[in-house]
Formats: sequence, structure tokens, C-alpha cells
Amino acid sequence: MSVLDKPGPRTGVFRRQPITDDSGGGESSGLKRTLGLWQLTAIGLGAIIGAGIFTLAGTVANGTAGPAVSLSFILAGVASAAAALSYAEFAGLIPRSGSAYTYSYAVLGELVAWLIGWDLLLEYTAIVAVVAIGVSGYFSFLLEGLGVDLPAWMLGAPGTGDGHRIDLFAALLCLLIAWLLNRGMKTSARVETVLVFVKIAIVIAVIVVGAFYVNSGNLTPFLPYGFGGVVTGAATVFFAVFGYDAMSTAAEESKDAQRNLPKAIVLSLAIAMVLYLLACAVLTGMQHYNKIDAESPFATVFQSVGLPVFADIIAIGAIVGILTVLFSFMLGASRVWFAISRDGLLPGWFAKVHPRTEVPHRPTWIIGIVSACIAGLMPIAEAAELTNIGILLAFVVVSAAVIVLRYRSPELPRTFRCPGMPLVPLVGIGFSLWLVAQLQTMTFIRFLIWFALGLAVYGVYGYRHSKLGQGAGKAGGAGGPSQPATAAGSGADAAPKGGDS
Repeated sequence: MSVLDKPGPRTGVFRRQPITDDSGGGESSGLKRTLGLWQLTAIGLGAIIGAGIFTLAGTVANGTAGPAVSLSFILAGVASAAAALSYAEFAGLIPRSGSAYTYSYAVLGELVAWLIGWDLLLEYTAIVAVVAIGVSGYFSFLLEGLGVDLPAWMLGAPGTGDGHRIDLFAALLCLLIAWLLNRGMKTSARVETVLVFVKIAIVIAVIVVGAFYVNSGNLTPFLPYGFGGVVTGAATVFFAVFGYDAMSTAAEESKDAQRNLPKAIVLSLAIAMVLYLLACAVLTGMQHYNKIDAESPFATVFQSVGLPVFADIIAIGAIVGILTVLFSFMLGASRVWFAISRDGLLPGWFAKVHPRTEVPHRPTWIIGIVSACIAGLMPIAEAAELTNIGILLAFVVVSAAVIVLRYRSPELPRTFRCPGMPLVPLVGIGFSLWLVAQLQTMTFIRFLIWFALGLAVYGVYGYRHSKLGQGAGKAGGAGGPSQPATAAGSGADAAPKGGDS
């Protein structure tokens, strides 16, 4: 049934989609509801716990924050938690694919939604690349321990080492994840859940075993780079604490999404933050910050204390566990692309799902190929900063939108309500903008170029082909845009069911 939202404008760049109760199921879009609460939580944990703990924790500890890397994670976590509560309210109210793009479309209008969606396509794709680079570092460490010497040209992006031409393993990994996602949601979600359990088990083992080797002397000085280093570190690791938004893009593939999505968002962030803080404390306590390896920190730290076998286990676990991050964010990118195309802002050809596996296979393969190119040719630090600015701005938009909608339409039936309104969302906005200000100038330049390109695409194609602008929103009542099989023509490709049965 439709809920009562005050109608928005139907013309111009700020036209808004109606808010509808889409609890009846996702099959009308060609997607199939297969994900329960714990599978959603696993996808959230899969996205959050990964390169941030296995790779970036060492990078930030070594050259940015020192032992205070824990404070960097706390700072990033506070901003993330404030935004997470806003996401949780929207996830229960608008259980449709697209995450921040969909929420913005319903509250702030089409142009804002387009820019956020365009932004997320770049950010999620870049995150996949960053994580693949992180996995590649552990893979190289593992092979070196086994006495395998690979050619220098395939071990890293240009400029990262002598003779490096491409990070071949990172590029191939991106393509592997695209293939897995195209096997179908039920199959890929099962693999994801198993890998998440493996990853969490290894993180807990790292914390428990490492605690016996902590030397308090390694924690001095605690702030070698001052509080400015903590803030810069927080801006760098921020993308490691927000994976729940990628999970929310799978709303139309979730069972009882209005109740399960908010719970999964809060659960995944809470579990991840506890594990992050404990692991960072162990890492910097076991080895002095200026000796921590930036690419495979935990494996090398355990090797330094005389536990080479455990170091190899960590390297294997990092490779296996970080795969879940690639899965979650490539899933998020493909579902955002699917939602944008379904609404007509990009060609509807991309919104057609595979007739057997019932997934948007075309965006998934394109994202896999692009992320493979980034992973193979760009250093990890540049790729990591590229991801953060867009996600931070998405957090600003979602936090602002939840305030606007709470006061514009307080009567909407919300299954989760962001507490401390409007203070908590304002904290999310403030922290996010603060962290944006810490990023490098080149990051802003690249981001503005991408935004300018997005405006051009919207002006040339999106504005004229928008389903909402063409009056498709009136079809089928108030839920027009939420009936994507008709709007985007995806139903034709979606008729056969049971691709993963």
C-alpha cells in the first residue's frame, strides 16, 4: 500500500519520486528477495571489515597517526555512526535499491539524486579497486614466504616500485568478483556469508594471540604527528567504516526489508567498530609504528615476534576475508547503476536483469572491468582518497534528507527512527564536511572533473529520458517509479525464475 507523503514537483530538475511502501517484494523489478537479517549483516560486515583493518590500519599508523590510529578510527566511526542512523531510518521507510541515490530522489529531487548516484558509481568502483590492491599486497607477502619470485612488472602499479607496470593480481581479482556476482544473489550471498565468518574468526584470533605480545613502550609517543595526523588518518580510513550503505543497495533483494535493513545496518557497524579498535591497539602495541609494514601490517608484525606460521595464516585469511569487501561494494555499485537506469536517467538497457540468474549482469561486468583497470594502474593511497570524498558527501546528503523528511512528513510510518533528531544527523553532516576538508587538493580536482562529466550526461541524456519527467510516475498510481519492470522494460528479461534455486 502507498504511504502518504506530501507530493513533490513533477517537472524540473528537482522533481521527486513518491515514497511508497514496497514491502510486497522485489520480483516486479526482476530482482528476487532472498536475503535475511544475518545475510544482510554479513554483507555489511563484509564491506566494513576488510582493507581498513588488514591494510589501511598499517598505512595510517606508519606515516600519518602513529599509535593514535585507534583515535582515527574512533573519529571516523563517530561520523559514520551518525550517518548510519540516518541510513537506517531511510532503509526502513524506502526499501528500494539505490541507497543514497533513491533516498535523495524521494526527498531532495532528481538532480541531487543523479549527482549522488553518479558519485556513488565512482566511489564504489574505486573502493573495489583499493581493496583489491590491499589483497594483492598480502598475496605477494604469502608468495615471498613460500619462496616464489614473481616478475616485478606484475607486482604493482606504475611508480610503486622498480619495474612495476601493473598490479595483475588485483586486476584479476576484480574480474573474479564480477563473475561471482553474476552467478546469482543466492549463490554469491552464501559464499559471502561463509567468507565473513572466516574473516571475523581470523580478526578475533589476531586480537587474542597478539594481546600476549603487546609492549606498552611501542605506544610512546602516542601522538607523534599531533592531532592533525589523527584527523588526516580518519579521512583516509573513513571508507573502512561505512560499508553498511553498500548493503542497503540490496533492499529489493531482502526479505522483510523494512525491518531487517535498519537492524543489519546498526549491527554490522557496531560489531565492526569493536573489532577495529581492538585490532589497532594490538597492531601498534606489538610493533613500533615506524616499523609497521604499510601493505601487509598484521602478517609482518606476527612474523617479527617469531610467529611466521601464524603470519601466513593471517595472510591467507586476509586474502579470503577481504574478498567480501569487493563483493559488497561491487554489489552496491551494480545496484545503484540498476536503479538509475530503471528510472531512465541512464539507458534502460542497463536495468535489464539476466533471465536465469536474476541479477543486473551488464553493470556488474562493466564495473568489474573498470575497477580492474584502476586496481592495476593506480597506487593505493591515491585510489583510497578518491573514494572518500564522494562517500562523505553522500553522507551529508542522506543526513540532511532525513531531517528534511522528518519535518516535511512526520506522519510517515517509520520502522526505525533516527534518535536525537536533528542533533545526530547534524553531527554526521559536521564530521563529514570536516573530514572532506582534510583531503588532498588533487582529490578535489578529480572529483570536480567527475561531477562536471555527470552534469553533462544528465543534461544530454538523463533529464530528457527521466521516467518521472515523462509522466511514468502516474502509471500504476503513486508508486510509479517503484514499478520498475514496466518503467525500465526490465520485466522482459526477468520472466524466468529460479536462477539460484
